[in-house]
Amino acid sequence: MILIADGGSTKTSWCQLSDAGQRVYFNTQGYNPDFVDTAFIVASLQKDLPDDMARTEVREIYFYGAGVSSPAKAEVIAAALRETFPSANRVEVTEDLLAAARALLGHEPGFAAILGTGTNSCLYDGQKITYNVDSLGYFLGDEGSGSFLGKRLLRDYLRGLLPDGLEEALKTEYHLGTRNDIIDRLYNQPLPNRYLASFAKFCYDHNNVSYCRQIVVEAFEAFFQNLVLHYPDYQKYTFNCIGSVGYNFRDALTQVANGHGMQVGKILRSPIDDLVSFHEGEK
Repeated sequence: MILIADGGSTKTSWCQLSDAGQRVYFNTQGYNPDFVDTAFIVASLQKDLPDDMARTEVREIYFYGAGVSSPAKAEVIAAALRETFPSANRVEVTEDLLAAARALLGHEPGFAAILGTGTNSCLYDGQKITYNVDSLGYFLGDEGSGSFLGKRLLRDYLRGLLPDGLEEALKTEYHLGTRNDIIDRLYNQPLPNRYLASFAKFCYDHNNVSYCRQIVVEAFEAFFQNLVLHYPDYQKYTFNCIGSVGYNFRDALTQVANGHGMQVGKILRSPIDDLVSFHEGEK
């Protein structure tokens, strides 16, 4: 049995692939090693894995994860997987950007991006990532991501800059407390990037309001200005992307991409189906 996982900062999508080619899908929470440790991941897996999963039958695991930026970060997750699936004789942990490239492009060269809780992008030669403009994470960058939208919404909320009606709606829907409550949540509690990204849904639910539409366009424009436009010959590639933010706001994303002379190819909510197909083809 093979396990394939696409691990974002908020959610991990899994597929259990049997030797006969049967697929079983399930989700757990996200395991970004910038924010969680091995013990946290082990405890989460013990709680969230399907009760009927035959863990001792898992022989291979391919985990693609947000925040897997070095061998040390990969080992945080790999150690948890080895402990949870002791019979696995192959455990590979690599960056989620390679999952995006493989799901979107297969073995074809091109441009691939992630627009979800965070942001990432690359050029891919059909086998490996060949060029990457660092997104720098939610503190310094992640333009176009859910956390980027969340920062904009909260900043405007705290400064009293939201249009009439939106301030009260945001406060009510997210049970927002005082300024100090919000600052404490961001600076002193776990997973601030996930908290920020949760506000992207507000933009989607209120897409009929011009303010929400505009800040989404501005976020994607910042993504292009600060990342995409710095790729050599970027206009010769199609724009391919995975992630909930890119998918939910694909009309605005297409508008911005076309405005920079880049045609849009695939925009997927999740790479997991195409990623499993990629690994089936490798068997």
